[in-house]
Amino acid sequence: MIYTLLNGIEFGIVLAFLVGPVFFSIIHTSIDKGFWVGVLVAVGVSISDLMYVLICYFGLSTFVTQPQVKIYMGFIGGAILLAFGAYYLFIKSRRKPADSAGEIPGRRKTRYLIKGFLINTMSPMVPLFWIGSVSMATLEFGYLTKSQFAVFFTGVLVTALATDIAKAYLAGRLRGIITPRILAWMNAGVGLVLIAFGGRLLLTAIQS
Repeated sequence: MIYTLLNGIEFGIVLAFLVGPVFFSIIHTSIDKGFWVGVLVAVGVSISDLMYVLICYFGLSTFVTQPQVKIYMGFIGGAILLAFGAYYLFIKSRRKPADSAGEIPGRRKTRYLIKGFLINTMSPMVPLFWIGSVSMATLEFGYLTKSQFAVFFTGVLVTALATDIAKAYLAGRLRGIITPRILAWMNAGVGLVLIAFGGRLLLTAIQS
């Protein structure tokens, strides 16, 4: 079981180096709002990853990969990323930053969990990644029992969450040296990145 866990940790480290809208969202949120708010986004991402692992485990991956479903995910995911991007580019970049980090009302914390969950869930590459991971775990590594499967993906998911939290911590440490002007430019930059990802998803869905 130790070898199985180590394989999961190794795979989680690989996942940590994938760069996409989730990466930018965690980094940006941590710089803008502080470490603990960035952690909320990371937890939302982790919940989304767990959901996809369970979907694949229970044999529903064929549903996720159906062409019609992928098209709908492209439209919905693209629209969500465009909405986030437009918010950061046109609204957030012009708003005065808060004086304190992480001090948000309890009812608003859920918003950051949902943010991480939605951005991760609606990225078409994410389900494909987890389908490939489950296939590799069962076919290549031979993790066919429930205990082997659970140990492997516990290693993957915990490692991925830990590295996301580390990203949030390192980004949060930069908050003290980021001026309002730099933060405004970062908001605009993140907005453009999210719009680019969203536009590409919509274009892919339209051409499908």
